Amino acid sequence: MLQQLNRSHRGFTLVEVMIVMAIIAMLASIGVPNYLRARKRSQATRVLQDLRMIDSAIDEYAVEYSRPPGTALNWSQVQLYVKTGTPLYASNGVDLFGNTYTSLVVDSIPKVPDATFTALSDIAPASFWSPYK
Repeated sequence: MLQQLNRSHRGFTLVEVMIVMAIIAMLASIGVPNYLRARKRSQATRVLQDLRMIDSAIDEYAVEYSRPPGTALNWSQVQLYVKTGTPLYASNGVDLFGNTYTSLVVDSIPKVPDATFTALSDIAPASFWSPYK
């Protein structure tokens, strides 16, 4: 009789399982938006860092080849001064969202693509992009 009682009380009740599921759902509802916001912020930081490296590569190219201010460059010229093996080097002049980097001009600051700015504007306002906006 005692063994029979022990067998019938093993496991979790439906109420206990539902409480655990409610707690997990509540934690997920808090964590997922924070994760998505952090992901967008890291994407914005990556695009900003790429713009800084492009600006530096344009300056190096201009000095190396004695290009005057206002000279327009294409991506293959800028790519010569980007470290090989990096995601920027392999990007073919496009950002994480597939938008082309513009304003590849000597002594001009490259600009964040408008579509990228719009996609990240809720996380990264115009002041974040300064001076690249």
